[in-house]
Amino acid sequence: MDRAEGDFAVFESGAILVYLAEKTGRLMPTDVKGRSRVMQWLMFQMGGVGPMQGQANVFFRYFPEKLQPAIDRYQNETRRLYTVLERQLKDHEYLAGDYSIADIANWAWVRSHDWAGVSVEGLPGVQRWLAAIESRPAAQRGLDVPTPRKPEDAAAAAKRIEAARTLIQR
Repeated sequence: MDRAEGDFAVFESGAILVYLAEKTGRLMPTDVKGRSRVMQWLMFQMGGVGPMQGQANVFFRYFPEKLQPAIDRYQNETRRLYTVLERQLKDHEYLAGDYSIADIANWAWVRSHDWAGVSVEGLPGVQRWLAAIESRPAAQRGLDVPTPRKPEDAAAAAKRIEAARTLIQR
């Protein structure tokens, strides 16, 4: 943050991404239509993929009881949203033309599809897009924040799930 901005705080992931894109002049087109396309796909993540996959995570991984109708509802809706992404990505390298904050926001969720119990099988555009973004050096660096990634064994995953469950039950 520039010193001239003082204590100005930005919250909410989408707002943070827009702020940073505007501040740096990167990852967001300056023309009205290009900007609108990016904003539409950003809002798709914020209003669809994030909330639905977040609930799939909760009911599939963290909720103390297995409520199969809730698991099915959120996994199915997440998969439906992935098919919307597929329709765009089957003919486009990135969601809104060039690589943008819309890709960053959506990728951050879709890359953890397995954790939510949602498959990307049969979605070749989504699979290609996931791999393309993950291969970007900046994405690799981001995956190592706050600590470098390492393979997680079943015991470590179970420990992480239990820690998350305690947060949900508070």
